[in-house]
Amino acid sequence: MNSSNSFSPRGGNCGPPMHELSVIASLFETIETLAGENGAKAVTGVWIKAGALSGVVPELLESAFDIFKQGTIAAGANLTIKRPPLTIQCRTCRTETVGTDFILACPACSSSDLHIVEGTDLVLERIELETDGPADPEDTVIR
Repeated sequence: MNSSNSFSPRGGNCGPPMHELSVIASLFETIETLAGENGAKAVTGVWIKAGALSGVVPELLESAFDIFKQGTIAAGANLTIKRPPLTIQCRTCRTETVGTDFILACPACSSSDLHIVEGTDLVLERIELETDGPADPEDTVIR
């Protein structure tokens, strides 16, 4: 079963900041819904893509995930975070530039007419489920 799900943040003094906790809370709503729809006994893996300018800190997401998963269907799940860099394309000369911070001008022609290609999204890419059903891995992975 394939699915690509975006989840949006709804933004402490101890533990992960509220922003990461609310992102993970939203993620868990999606995980629990997908697990229920697919008759899962457990969620064993979660993969997300958090672009360089997505507004979240991967280490804090991991910490929030570890806190939030306790006592849920995903208690034994591992979280994998893919962190694509920011990719900008110049609309003037079509040059693509990859970086970790926002780029204000094209390094090739100095134009400020830029388009963000990748690096700002926060997406649930895949979850791995344990079910009573078939042993075929494609039947227990949602993308």
